Amino acid sequence: MGDLRQRSSVVIDRGGVDELFGALAGAGYKLVGPTVRDRAIVYDEIRTTADLPIGWTDEQEPGKYRLRPRSDGALFGYAVGPHSWKQFLQVPWLRLWRARRDGRSFTVTPEPGEAPPRLAIIGARSCELHAIAVQDRVLVGGAVADPDYRARRESVFVVAVNCGEPGGTCFCVSMATGPRATSGYDLALTELLDGDRHEFLVEIGSEAGAEIVRAIRSRPAEVSDLDASASVVEATAARMGRTLDTRGIRDLLYGNLEHSRWDDVARRCLACTNCTMVCPTCFCTTVEDHVDLTGAESERVRVWDSCFTAGHSHLHGGSVHGSIRSRYRQWLTHKLASWIDQFGTSGCVGCGRCITWCPVGIDLTEEVAAIRSSSVGPKGEAT
Repeated sequence: MGDLRQRSSVVIDRGGVDELFGALAGAGYKLVGPTVRDRAIVYDEIRTTADLPIGWTDEQEPGKYRLRPRSDGALFGYAVGPHSWKQFLQVPWLRLWRARRDGRSFTVTPEPGEAPPRLAIIGARSCELHAIAVQDRVLVGGAVADPDYRARRESVFVVAVNCGEPGGTCFCVSMATGPRATSGYDLALTELLDGDRHEFLVEIGSEAGAEIVRAIRSRPAEVSDLDASASVVEATAARMGRTLDTRGIRDLLYGNLEHSRWDDVARRCLACTNCTMVCPTCFCTTVEDHVDLTGAESERVRVWDSCFTAGHSHLHGGSVHGSIRSRYRQWLTHKLASWIDQFGTSGCVGCGRCITWCPVGIDLTEEVAAIRSSSVGPKGEAT
């Protein structure tokens, strides 16, 4: 295994990252990656390493997020911010068609299926790669594929970064989704900072990645480079901010649908939808029809939706999930239990965003632990 990784890995210096960006741009890719804006690290268009959050890291706890400086000039020395790569693949707003009145009739014009931009995603973490794989399974791998998502996904080049800085709300180790990227990338970087050393181990994950590497200066990776990369990941795994006991979690939640903890969390939850908006795997959408003031033109658009909105589960006669208690239970049990039944995997990748960006700091790892500590068996007995 070590020999294989060594053969498919190279090392670049700090300037080599700019060469990498230039090679991707020269190949026709638009670069999107981490940058500092509005006192957060967000994903947006970038061009050079000067656009990266150089020397910044983030502090995250339930309901809390702030940036603080680092003294080592790291390019990727942070965990994850409020944005996920979902915004570039399953876009939050998509026009489906337009209609125009023509006398007593009307004409419907489908939105032209223009080719999406070729994106190079810079800095995707392992948990995020697992999230993309979940959305791939749901939106492309099912019986009916989402054509817009598929077109965008097919044109993406992924530069992953092995995580060297876990957040206070991260628990990817519990979900077996990180912190080292093992699949789903074209190139994977590990930032190696040690004294005056500032280099990057580059693991090649595809032929497209190998082609880009051939266009930049690099040296072959040595065993010491692989060991240094492994040490970074091991240190990150040992400093996870949260843990989640996933043993039998599907049956645990199914068996406790009337647990009193749902009432407790409902008293705190604002149903604001933050957790679902920042979640990298949530995929719910709705459609809206907009008509101009004259009634001559209209359009139908698809927008992100959330199971915390009253209208999400509205059927004839009212909402199936009319209370916050019911909506939170639906979200958590779908994410950690029924998602497994539907798609063969958990819907949670342990990125911790839902904990950080909850205004009242609701922590799903605490909620599951509370249910587990006083779970109720099938006949109502405490277990």
